[in-house]
Amino acid sequence: MTDRPARGAAPRTGDRSRPRAVLPALCITQITSWGIVYYAFPVLNPAITADTGWPTGTTTAAFSAALLISAFAGIPVGRIIDRRGPRTVMTTGSTLAVASLLIVAAAPNLPVFFSGWLLAGFAMAATFYQPAFAALTRWWAPDHVRALTIVTLAGGLASTVFAPLTATLADHLSWRTTYAVLALVLGAVTIPAHALALRAPWPKAPPAAAHTGGSAARVSRSRPFWMLATALTLSAFTVYAVVVALVPLMIERGYTTSQAAWALGLGGAGQTLGRTLYATLARRTGATARTTTLIALGGVTTAALALVPGPYALLIALSVAAGTVRGNLTLLQATAITDRWGTTHYGRLSGLLAAPATTASALAPFGGAAVAGPLGGYPHLFLALAITSAVACLVALKATPT
Repeated sequence: MTDRPARGAAPRTGDRSRPRAVLPALCITQITSWGIVYYAFPVLNPAITADTGWPTGTTTAAFSAALLISAFAGIPVGRIIDRRGPRTVMTTGSTLAVASLLIVAAAPNLPVFFSGWLLAGFAMAATFYQPAFAALTRWWAPDHVRALTIVTLAGGLASTVFAPLTATLADHLSWRTTYAVLALVLGAVTIPAHALALRAPWPKAPPAAAHTGGSAARVSRSRPFWMLATALTLSAFTVYAVVVALVPLMIERGYTTSQAAWALGLGGAGQTLGRTLYATLARRTGATARTTTLIALGGVTTAALALVPGPYALLIALSVAAGTVRGNLTLLQATAITDRWGTTHYGRLSGLLAAPATTASALAPFGGAAVAGPLGGYPHLFLALAITSAVACLVALKATPT
């Protein structure tokens, strides 16, 4: 469905009253926040464990705990943004992110290290995609798909920019000093950007259309909503398990670590490509058809990776194809609420929808690795994940509001 802007809602593209600073500011802050709070950790974790002697599993668990915190903190964050707008939430989140990384950098022991990452979880909930999506959906309606696409394209550059930068800093500084420097960069970029660029008046929520199910509480208790949440959760588990398991899958088949890393990296390029295609897909398909098609394609690419041992060029092509589907799935989740229930309660409903999916994405790396052995290896894991996608596809068929 396409929402018509209500009185006080964001104007159409090109209207001078639209807050022009918001979109470029959120592009910059998404690159910086994801790059420093999220992608710096896998680069620095080997140095952390080597320096401290803390087990890799334990330090990784602290990071995963942050992701779990962000999943559930995103629910009240969405409610606040619906009522008051994103400025205070995202500025506070940026401040918390800086404080959390400084705690991590100075942590003398594991309890303090964990406390820093738990605080980072609240910061993630207030600064990552979900609050940015809520802001753009209200300000940019009805052209929000274009704005969401631009922001996710920018966010996709976070690892490209900050993984090498973090590695370069770590070559010359300790991991603690590197985190401190990155925290200062994070604060210098994101705190003023959120505080200054998000000052535009927050439009009133448009009234809910009669066919959308009414209040947020009623929608969130409805069968279609929870069918959609279940489908996206199963899909998220599959997608993130595949990302983490691709390298060991290829190594198990005799490829080098470098070859596997290139396959994974080019899959990320496919993800960026996929995001450029979503607007066209959204114009030509309905919400249910689009959801089931993308989840099904994710299952097909996962099954192909399970069944095709080579040659290497074909595996690269499959990784790029899987990345293209992942890129579309990000925007699918971002638009799932507006496609079915409008923009009136977007922040609250998207927080509820994202919570189980984010939890699944946090647990997927451990879950995939834990069952790969009992299943008989990574090819069998990928087949199991493809079956999970098929189940998600069937569940998604029942997610059409009545």
